[in-house]
Amino acid sequence: MALQCGIVGLPNVGKSTLFNCLSNAKAQSANFPFCTIEPNVGVITVPDDRLNKLVEMCNPRSVVPATVEIVDIAGLVQGASKGEGLGNKFLANIRETDAILHVLRCFDDDNVTHVHNTVDPVRDKEIIDYELQIKDLETVEARLAKTQKQAATGDKVAKMQADVLTRFRDALQQGLPARTVELETPDEQKFARELFLLTSKPVMYVCNVDDASAVDGNKYVEAVREAIKDENAQLLIVAAQTESEIAELDTWEERQEFLAEIGLTESGVARLIRAAYALLNLKTFFTAGADEVRAWTFIDGSKAPRCAGVIHTDFEKGFIRAEVIKYDDYVSLGSESAVRDAGKMAIEGKNYVVQDGDIMYFLFNV
Repeated sequence: MALQCGIVGLPNVGKSTLFNCLSNAKAQSANFPFCTIEPNVGVITVPDDRLNKLVEMCNPRSVVPATVEIVDIAGLVQGASKGEGLGNKFLANIRETDAILHVLRCFDDDNVTHVHNTVDPVRDKEIIDYELQIKDLETVEARLAKTQKQAATGDKVAKMQADVLTRFRDALQQGLPARTVELETPDEQKFARELFLLTSKPVMYVCNVDDASAVDGNKYVEAVREAIKDENAQLLIVAAQTESEIAELDTWEERQEFLAEIGLTESGVARLIRAAYALLNLKTFFTAGADEVRAWTFIDGSKAPRCAGVIHTDFEKGFIRAEVIKYDDYVSLGSESAVRDAGKMAIEGKNYVVQDGDIMYFLFNV
């Protein structure tokens, strides 16, 4: 199953409007809470100028871009951790995602209802944080009670687990997400992943602003920035309503003209898609030729055999070596044959850690 980013937030903050901009899978968008009930999944193309350049150079018969899955999840309300509103469903859906895009309303508009009647993105953030932290605290405390008994017998693994759980409990009790806890060893990291804590997931706060604030933000954005400074989280500014208007334009030229009018060189949606891709710790390698130019997705830090397996499991099982061209060399020299002639093609073995932008050819035997 592909890695997924979940879009979350209180009702009526612009989640579904943003999702509609991101995906052709249209979510219902309306000015009342809970217009999204079932999570909508969009498989979304990742913008990449490198792919465009390779297509221009190779003139292939087919082109396959990288994609990322975005899930639009029903709005959460206070008391979700106790089952209020669609709380149980929300928490179950978010647990299945791998990263979180937390949309916060950072604009004033009397025509758009706010579930709490006033605009306060930091308060809205804290409402969702609290619900997720309470659920995580329940998970941690239940596991800790059992683990401490095992640790008392001298079990070294149980001692390590109890220590990690205690650190998670202390952070959550202080109102901090689990991702703020530093995990010192691979064993601790592995155990933490197995807990599937909601607040351990990487998060990006998406500040949904008005037109005038699309470039530099506003007082609401600055308040969010201050609130998350110690949280190990990212922030992105997007004007979702403006993005929806851009999406309705027919041509690329019209969209660029619109963006220029509001002081942007690139749409917020393009930035958000790339940010979601990075949030999932994903990178891209390419295969390029006359038949096909394709962007392949891999997890950052993967070695050559694992990336070969992204293409086909047989490639990984029978991996012999990889021929690797750096993107910049391919572009500057103009072709694969020119790269070979210049001695710029590297032959890499099983321990090669694939880099973002590598152009690769795999040799295998099964």
